[in-house]
Amino acid sequence: MNLTAGRITAIDRLYLQRAYELAARGLGSTAPNPPVGAVIVSGGRIAGEGYHHRAGEAHAEVNALAQAGEAARGATAYVSLEPCNHAGQTPPCTQALLEAGIARVVAGTLDPNPRTDGRGAAFLRERGVWVDVAEDARARELIEPFGRQVRGQRPYVGLKMAMSLDGAIASEPGVAHWLTSDGVRSFVRELRAAYDAVMVGAGTVRVDDPQLTVRPAHHRERPYVRVVLCETGAVDPNRRVFAAVPGYADTIVLAPAGARTRFAVLERTPGARVVFVGDETSVELDLERGLEALRAHGICSVLCEGGPTLAARLIAAGLTDRLYWAIAPAFLSGSRSVPVLAGIDFGGVDRKLRFDRVERIGSDVLISGAFAGAERSRDV
Repeated sequence: MNLTAGRITAIDRLYLQRAYELAARGLGSTAPNPPVGAVIVSGGRIAGEGYHHRAGEAHAEVNALAQAGEAARGATAYVSLEPCNHAGQTPPCTQALLEAGIARVVAGTLDPNPRTDGRGAAFLRERGVWVDVAEDARARELIEPFGRQVRGQRPYVGLKMAMSLDGAIASEPGVAHWLTSDGVRSFVRELRAAYDAVMVGAGTVRVDDPQLTVRPAHHRERPYVRVVLCETGAVDPNRRVFAAVPGYADTIVLAPAGARTRFAVLERTPGARVVFVGDETSVELDLERGLEALRAHGICSVLCEGGPTLAARLIAAGLTDRLYWAIAPAFLSGSRSVPVLAGIDFGGVDRKLRFDRVERIGSDVLISGAFAGAERSRDV
């Protein structure tokens, strides 16, 4: 049972919503830290606001306190996430709140980081600060990727797929389709901005020649990264995914270390950065080790827009945290149609998925859900 929800008022929830709006400004820029927003309220008025811009810089609470100044003494701090109680690249936010004289803290959710995980709230309570935790769905949504990557060795993985009503992505192999509406395509381009990287398989690059950019372009503190998974051989180095784009890092190509000679052309390609996975005997790409290699390169969240084989392998291996599943009002099945998932017998796969979003976008329906383990709820 949530022990503090009853103390959260309607006014509290309004200020928390503002904290969530501020936190969202940092999406895509704060990794490996979570996006966080903070609002300082004194005498019924907002005295200061702030959000975390990027790792290594001031946290949301510190930015909001700086704006509030002396008005922070005796005030209430609304934060989207429990204040941290450990020193990293910056001092603990709990200490900053105490020194500023904050009387009450209302947090959207507890911090899933094992270094905090309730300790920030406990630290403040022990020193006379009134602390309430709302455990709001929106607060947990903002930090869902952070919660996954901070507890493991791989990035948080979102998987976007689109299919016809009869479960196909194309009428035949090698044929590119604009299956979904402009609305869904715009949604996906915007979605890319919230992830550290967007990833596809070699087959998608060969058939669709995607650019994998955010359009219209959004400024963010961290450069965008594009990732291509290759296994059987290199893709054409003239594909658009390797073209230089302002605000984008070199495109990472994940390839098996035992097949290094197949990818020599990409090692010489401007705009490509080949990362070999496994040892010298590896001729197949180990997806889990590939994702761990991305995490080692500072990538904390990945949006996969791959084809049916890559999607099926990720789901079956338990390497997917969230699905974005678009359904178009069309029928494509035929003797040569391409199924949305391929190459895997899902009869023995036991993965629990909880849908939390169903909406109409243009003429399509978008369903989204998190796999078990991507988030957790806790008593406070």
